Amino acid sequence: MQRRHDELLSEAMDRNAIKPPHLAGNPASIARRAIVFTALATSAFVAHAAALTVQVLDASGQALQDAVVYAEAAAGHAPPKLQKIVEIEQKGRRFIPLVTAVQAGTSIAFPNNDTVRHHVYSFSPAKVFDLKLYTGQPENPVTFDKPGTVVIGCNIHDQMVTYIHVVPTPHFARTDANGKARIEGLAAGKYQLKAWHFGLPTSAPISEQPLAMTAGDSAASFKLDVKAR
Repeated sequence: MQRRHDELLSEAMDRNAIKPPHLAGNPASIARRAIVFTALATSAFVAHAAALTVQVLDASGQALQDAVVYAEAAAGHAPPKLQKIVEIEQKGRRFIPLVTAVQAGTSIAFPNNDTVRHHVYSFSPAKVFDLKLYTGQPENPVTFDKPGTVVIGCNIHDQMVTYIHVVPTPHFARTDANGKARIEGLAAGKYQLKAWHFGLPTSAPISEQPLAMTAGDSAASFKLDVKAR
């Protein structure tokens, strides 16, 4: 696939669709050629990005839902991912969803769509914040800029809890009811693959394993010392 991309790029340059800067024409032509080159380079990266399917099991070998799996590049920096505001809703006197995974630097809104007011807070070291009694949409979202686990509750309704796992990479996913998660867009290379679940003791180290991605899709698995609910 890489060879085909190189051949296409070479042919485009031979047809004068793209020229080196010292052979370029007017500024508008240079800009157009730069756009074409960038598009080709981007498509080459996408073509070489693969997907990883991860199966997570609990201590008894049952599928474990709501585990967070993420891949950290072993060398260099992962390409930045455009951030969007994530929402954790309050409805029926509970947080929805129970578990959220975000990349460090992501902002999260906490809309209260309930029939009563809530007081959302966290004392977790990764993010301490306090949204006093309110309904509807808070004025500003909360930015989670430090990796780690953030446990959030309501100061009025003790049964309400939600977990946010903040990761230092754009490559992450949460397991479904079958204990499976799929991480898209992994370029070939070496990574550390990690898995976390809110049922693990807070003092427990993050489970991890080395991962070597190639141009094709791959698979991995974890067995965590927790019991599925």
